[in-house]
Amino acid sequence: MIRQDRRGGGAEELAVEALGFIASDAERLSRFLDLTGLTPDTVREAASSPGFFVAVLDHLASDESLLLTFATNAGVPPARVLSARDALAGPNAMGLRDG
Repeated sequence: MIRQDRRGGGAEELAVEALGFIASDAERLSRFLDLTGLTPDTVREAASSPGFFVAVLDHLASDESLLLTFATNAGVPPARVLSARDALAGPNAMGLRDG
């Protein structure tokens, strides 16, 4: 089941697109791998674990330039990336609450 972000788009789909964006550039991918401790061989396994796509969107959100470049390439407002991150993390993550 695909969780929807607050704007109705598929949060997981956007996170998968974000991962593809990161992986499409060797420098971006190297930085992501360095920061997460993953290797090219362990990304697929990590992608099946809960929270992986939250981490991908967190990575984008932590670098404004990267976030803006991704949002422009994806044709979405940067706020949609943040909304998708929140939707995937759930209402109790980092003090977020429903309502």
